[in-house]
Amino acid sequence: MPTSPRLRALAHPIRLRMLSLMWAGPMSAAELARELSIGHGLATQHLRVLDKAGYVELVEIRAKRGGRERRFATVRGTPLSDQAAEGGLPLLVQSLGGAVRDRVPAHRVDRPLLTVDGELWMTPEAYQAAHDDVLAAIERFHAAAVAPHAEGAERVSLTAVAFAMTESVVPDPPEG
Repeated sequence: MPTSPRLRALAHPIRLRMLSLMWAGPMSAAELARELSIGHGLATQHLRVLDKAGYVELVEIRAKRGGRERRFATVRGTPLSDQAAEGGLPLLVQSLGGAVRDRVPAHRVDRPLLTVDGELWMTPEAYQAAHDDVLAAIERFHAAAVAPHAEGAERVSLTAVAFAMTESVVPDPPEG
């Protein structure tokens, strides 16, 4: 099955970071390049992919040094969940796993940490209630997001994947 352009847009860790950074407010390619320690051209290229896929929107054009600076913001919604529901879960999990691995070295050992993994059996009603609670918590994280390096703010990592499973799929044994 071919991968949709919208899913491919989410499958790159830099683009996932860009979406996270622009959640708190608009940023230009130059601002994203500085924050991500990448070249301006590469930031512009990734931003174009996100814009073409509909994950960001142009929200401001302002004068800057005789030119114009275009600032984009993340489109609100659930693009990761939407793409996973359309068959993109394996690719998204692979990309999210890479993003988490990249963030782990920045873990602050002096701050609370929460990790969880589970393969549980629940009633559909209990699953839906827990799903809604987790979604509400994620919405609180997003609502509290501020611009990178804002005074008093700290960088936080959040990744969540929850889904109901069939009984028939057995995972492949680990290699080695």
